[in-house]
Amino acid sequence: MRVLLAFDKFKDSLTALEACKLTAAVLRSRHGDWSLDLCPLADGGEGFAEILTHAAGGTMTRLSVTGPRGNPIEAAFGLVSLGRIPPAARSLLALDFPVPPRVTPGPSSPVPSPPQSAPRPSPLGGDAAVAVIEMASASGLALLAAELRDPWQTTTQGTGQLIRAAAEAGAAGVLLGVGGSATNDLGLGALDALGLEFRTGTDEKKSPPFPADWAGITRIAGAVTGTIPPIRIACDVTNPLLGPNGAAAIYGPQKGLKPGDLRRIEHEAARLALMLCSHCRQPDTLMDAPGAGAAGGLPFGLMTAARAKLLPGFDLVSAWLDLEAKIAAADLVITGEGRFDESSLSGKGPGAVAARARALGKPVHVFAGQVTAAARDGLKLHPITPAGTPLPEALRDAGVNLTAAVQAAIGNL
Repeated sequence: MRVLLAFDKFKDSLTALEACKLTAAVLRSRHGDWSLDLCPLADGGEGFAEILTHAAGGTMTRLSVTGPRGNPIEAAFGLVSLGRIPPAARSLLALDFPVPPRVTPGPSSPVPSPPQSAPRPSPLGGDAAVAVIEMASASGLALLAAELRDPWQTTTQGTGQLIRAAAEAGAAGVLLGVGGSATNDLGLGALDALGLEFRTGTDEKKSPPFPADWAGITRIAGAVTGTIPPIRIACDVTNPLLGPNGAAAIYGPQKGLKPGDLRRIEHEAARLALMLCSHCRQPDTLMDAPGAGAAGGLPFGLMTAARAKLLPGFDLVSAWLDLEAKIAAADLVITGEGRFDESSLSGKGPGAVAARARALGKPVHVFAGQVTAAARDGLKLHPITPAGTPLPEALRDAGVNLTAAVQAAIGNL
């Protein structure tokens, strides 16, 4: 029996890898002869960099950066040989340098760089290196206690520092996941780390340019340095930057934005966005681009000043993890996440895994903290949280509950 374990994270309780490992431990204890394929999923938020880097045999580098409230924190980025990334994912990345003919380490040699970048040696030997970064590790909402969540006082500067560090380490391209942000700063903090300057009428430099300081900013100077490699942003969100479906209106409340502040932050965001477009000689229609409003506008800022490009996030992750082939090879598919509802089956992550597996006639078991979707042929749904459990307790005991639920269902697996 070949079993695919493809969990997404249980938000605020279990990482995708932890969920896969807990389930694998139960299955191995009962069915030692089963072949288990662990394939944790990533949606661009927590775990994105580690999961993709590990899947491609890359290495993680840790460093100190500026956290969402300006305090120093430790974050990490991955470096992956381009030759270790599956061809379908390489095609989606569409980076402007040749695909190496081999994947084995070789003598260090200069790597062809994108037009705006200076040549750099690969940190992985002969192959070009792609940096994998998740903004959640430096600028994420999960890094802040509830009382510290305030988009006026949060910044993406740490994310920009990760991009710069990856460039300095020799990366010839950057893949950035933008889920789980604590910010609504248009990516200006990241751009501050990449070479732009935000100055007041008295020529005071605001670094980082927190939204609380935007009213005093009257001009932008500098440019994103030419040593920053091409940036690709994995994103499935289609919100524009501003308006009723924009960054602040849709995602601001969960980041601590008060209802009475929406109009003011929208006004200032529009003013700074127009200023950035003018400075970078880019059309202001970038504010309306699908995905510009993801992660508090970080894609807008990077598209405008660093010529970043957006990619379909789940398609990229699926190709990178070779998910289609793994589903096809499995006799049984087990997936899950924190909440599994009707919309999950028409969305991304575990729902997409379940839908594809069912289309191929594979039996699917879904374990989730909360299940509201209806059972279907070939789809077994397992809520792991005992009825009546308070949310804090459910989050705390998710690992124990998942293990118990898998043990209880194992007779049917």
